[in-house]
Amino acid sequence: MSLADLAHPRYDYSYGFLDEHARRELRRRILKAIAIPGYQVPYASRELPIARGWGTGGLQATLSVAGPHDTIKVIDQGADDSVNAANLRRFIARMTGVATTTDTTLATIIQSRHRVPEERLRERQLLVLQVPDPEPLRHVQPDSSKAREMHAEADYAQMWLSLYEQLVRFGRFVQGASYPVVVHGRYLMSPSPIPRWDTPTLHQAAHLTILAAGREKRLYAVPPYTEVRPIEFDDVFFQVERMAGRVCAVSGARHKFMDELPVAGGGSLFRISDTGYLEKLVRAARGEPVTIGPTYYDAVGRFYQPGVLHEPDAVPPEGGTGHD
Repeated sequence: MSLADLAHPRYDYSYGFLDEHARRELRRRILKAIAIPGYQVPYASRELPIARGWGTGGLQATLSVAGPHDTIKVIDQGADDSVNAANLRRFIARMTGVATTTDTTLATIIQSRHRVPEERLRERQLLVLQVPDPEPLRHVQPDSSKAREMHAEADYAQMWLSLYEQLVRFGRFVQGASYPVVVHGRYLMSPSPIPRWDTPTLHQAAHLTILAAGREKRLYAVPPYTEVRPIEFDDVFFQVERMAGRVCAVSGARHKFMDELPVAGGGSLFRISDTGYLEKLVRAARGEPVTIGPTYYDAVGRFYQPGVLHEPDAVPPEGGTGHD
């Protein structure tokens, strides 16, 4: 008897790493999440070769829907070249055979941690957001069972009270990333730790957004052309981060979300957070042929989405949406 006779037959990985039962379950849960916008759907989060909390939810969602003809872009807080983004992109490409890109306009699937790309996403593109904590009521109701009862009854009084307390103490809303939104006029939702700058991009967006938390075993979705409103009072408006006066040190661009970088000797400089978009601006400045898609914020700082048009540095109109 030889060693080959004693050894088990070779089993390669399933397509997309996940077994067929796992992919089928995830697709069914995603369909339910699309049918009930903003509702947290539980699912059996599988073990992956990365630790929970490092994007396993988004990775499972991507692996369950990606096909060999897709093109994927993976970013981490806007950067395509971070360790987390590079490792996830390499793993997805190896397990599915998809093409990869850093160009938002060429990607069919964009998996992101904590950012929405600067270039406006279009129909038939999929945005997958990694979510560390899917429960927007966590800091006002730590008991998850009671929080789910509050969602079932649409009882969000404690969240409104929390916002009121912020106004009393600080004179403005102080919550930055994960600013809570109401989806389709029904469910309070955490849009993942994207900055407030990105929150308006989800409203009436042409693309599908899937948000998945592997550690918490929850996923939810925002279908295309769905109402997504940040919670605000009638006389105190939601505001995004102020970017007025900030100039990208690499491209000279303005009115984009910037990272603040310290420099030797004190002080700081600013650079566009979306490295794929920044690379295209630099190439265009060198005279290279490059296609730059329309951005959510234009050259003078106006934000446009269907049904929304406002200026970040203007006084918000009565009943409108303002910016800090």
